[in-house]
Amino acid sequence: MPQTQTTDRVVEPAPAKINLCLHVTGRRADGYHLLDSLVAFATVQDALTATRSEQTAFSLSGRFGAAIPADGSNLVLRAAQAVAPGGGVAFHLEKNLPPASGIGGGSADAAAAIRAVLRLGATGPLDDAALLAKVDQAALLSLGADLPVCLLSRPARMRGIGERVDPVLGLPRTPVVLVNPGVEVSTPQVFRALTTRENPPLPAALPHWPDAAALARWLAGQRNDLQPAALQIAPGIGEVLESIAAREGALLARMSGSGATCFGIFANAAAASAAGRRLRADHPGWWVADGALLPSAPSDAVS
Repeated sequence: MPQTQTTDRVVEPAPAKINLCLHVTGRRADGYHLLDSLVAFATVQDALTATRSEQTAFSLSGRFGAAIPADGSNLVLRAAQAVAPGGGVAFHLEKNLPPASGIGGGSADAAAAIRAVLRLGATGPLDDAALLAKVDQAALLSLGADLPVCLLSRPARMRGIGERVDPVLGLPRTPVVLVNPGVEVSTPQVFRALTTRENPPLPAALPHWPDAAALARWLAGQRNDLQPAALQIAPGIGEVLESIAAREGALLARMSGSGATCFGIFANAAAASAAGRRLRADHPGWWVADGALLPSAPSDAVS
């Protein structure tokens, strides 16, 4: 992950996590559902600043700063405590992503806190492998199923209950629009509403996608198995999907995670930007953000 680093201060991005497809493939005896999901991250993001301090502190700003707790129950502080018990760090979170919205905002913030704490304590740069080696996977999963994939915030295939994360290479830089109608959908409620929990996984081998159009065509043959259940609970999600799909240049509209945030893949950045403007004008009560999917690596970027 890119970051700004000085001796005593680190700024970590916390990008929105998008389940481009999410297949529910079973359920374990302990009740946890088994998933097979292609996950990407967006340029739309929160930002976490961590500064060395004699005492741990936490402050918030941004559009949704007032919507999340600022006490010890916040995932940022819980994650920091998990990797550096008793460590003195002052955190400031610019909260731009809506909470409880299916795009991993809390998990992304917690993952940013872990990266920040580890980098503050490092004597040199930490690459992805070094970061993973320093974090206990069981501790990550105890904070949430999305923590392992959010720690690296790169395209990945996530399986099991979130513990199996395999990097996905070759994902193109794809224009997207994210839309949330301001409705919170309970993840446990969505899982309870599933009509079937034994669904086919993704193909064993993922294809190469040369551009956004190829990615959208392939995704159209995949699913988000939570979307029908979420639509039953919050029918307004259907209006969001229809509004995205109706915009010029839209190649795919789908819900992310358990909702209610939906995303649209667009043919080019100009079409995504125009769609974002139109959606904001037509639905001023919705949260709308346009950007792009982060590629697998900087060298994979597509203009």
